[in-house]
Amino acid sequence: MQGNLPPEAQEKIEELQDLQETAQQVAQQKQQAESQLQSSKTALETLDGIEGETEMYREVGELLIETDYDEAHEDLEDKVDSLEIRVETLKKQEDRVRTQFESLQEELQQMLQGGAGGPGGGPMGPGGPGAGGA
Repeated sequence: MQGNLPPEAQEKIEELQDLQETAQQVAQQKQQAESQLQSSKTALETLDGIEGETEMYREVGELLIETDYDEAHEDLEDKVDSLEIRVETLKKQEDRVRTQFESLQEELQQMLQGGAGGPGGGPMGPGGPGAGGA
């Protein structure tokens, strides 16, 4: 079907595909950041529940290095703060990509309708009733 489309429509379809790929990547990054955030929050809650004199170790590569309570607490708080910012940034990016996708999709529908039905073209789009085809 794409061979019968005008070049502008083919470009819009390619842009839509690129945006869809970007949206999937952003969603995956957001999911990973949310998972890391939850894990870090759980660790911080656990740390808040123990005494400051407890021996603690930090994983560095494949080694465990002794650390003190205050340093571990501060590092976890910083990590949580950083991950919260990262998740919010990814949410905003996800919203921007979604908005771009919807706008581009609407442009493509109008282009494929060839202006039939005037501005707006109705909610049915190119595959609506009376469009014909199989």
